[in-house]
Amino acid sequence: MKALLFITSALMVGECLSETTPQEKSEDGYVSLFNGENLDGWYLKIRSGDEEMAQKVFSVEDGMVRVFGASFPERYKVDTGENDTHGMMYTEKKFSRYIFQFEYKWGTRIANNFARWQYDAGCFYHVTDDEIWPTGIEYQVRYDHMQQRNHTGDLIRPKGVAYQWICNAEGTAFLHPSKGGKPAKGAGWEHAGEPTKNFQALNDKWNRCEIIVMGDQYTVHKLNGEVINIAVDLSPGEGVIGLQAETAEIFYRNIRIKELSAFIPMEDFLTPEVTEE
Repeated sequence: MKALLFITSALMVGECLSETTPQEKSEDGYVSLFNGENLDGWYLKIRSGDEEMAQKVFSVEDGMVRVFGASFPERYKVDTGENDTHGMMYTEKKFSRYIFQFEYKWGTRIANNFARWQYDAGCFYHVTDDEIWPTGIEYQVRYDHMQQRNHTGDLIRPKGVAYQWICNAEGTAFLHPSKGGKPAKGAGWEHAGEPTKNFQALNDKWNRCEIIVMGDQYTVHKLNGEVINIAVDLSPGEGVIGLQAETAEIFYRNIRIKELSAFIPMEDFLTPEVTEE
């Protein structure tokens, strides 16, 4: 009986260690939100509500999240108007003040309304509902191959979301505060980030994305170490985080977060550290 209890206890301890290991802090204070083996700590939703299909849309292989993997054809319901696999993988936990990082690269498969929104995905944060699409701020992940234009880092402001965009006096383009950018509401729902050539497109190379968000105070979008976009006076000021499936095969990895216990001024994050993958 004692031997059985010992074995049972050992198994329970092993299971607990297995479950908690991905949540341990690294030396720089980050916690991994993806263990490379499964989607523990996340839940899935797609437009159709089909849970079995959602698990095919978001699969895990070789230590990566793969959206529209091998179970999908090269073209899946492209421009049929159905868009049934639009969806999100959401964290189970809410966050407010943190630095969130992930890496992505594009695959070859395309899906849904690809003709209109080419190579489109994204990261929603401060999500207060988990609809498709949700109420939350979006860090756009997108590449327009027809114009060879990067959209990763653009700010998206859906209905129910408010922020002041840091932009030029006309309210038409992002302008870094060091160059005179000031807060303004900004017209429309899409606010383009800094034009940059520091991105990877359809070359099987990775991009590093970083969202620095201080509750309802401000958000800073970075791409490969470069400041791409900024907004202040955010509403909502907390919520879950979601990674998107939309029009193209995409891979996500190195998904991690550093929660911040105290307010840090935005200026501390505005020095670019441009890197090339």
